[in-house]
Amino acid sequence: MNDPIVEALIIDLLSWLAKGERSYDEVMNAWRTSCPKLPVWEDANDRGLVENDGAFVKITPSGREFLAARTQRVS
Repeated sequence: MNDPIVEALIIDLLSWLAKGERSYDEVMNAWRTSCPKLPVWEDANDRGLVENDGAFVKITPSGREFLAARTQRVS
């Protein structure tokens, strides 16, 4: 079962990235954590919801689907 707090933060991350690609440094400054209970960046990356080419990070088509499915439930 996925942690609801991490899931909500992944939605926040994807919403932020959906507005436009961000530099890798910008994403790491905002989303990397050393807390093992809040692996937002790591989970999103492992699930293929974000794409990193080394310089830029953007939301993937799977990430857009994930975001759309989660935000439709809230609306």
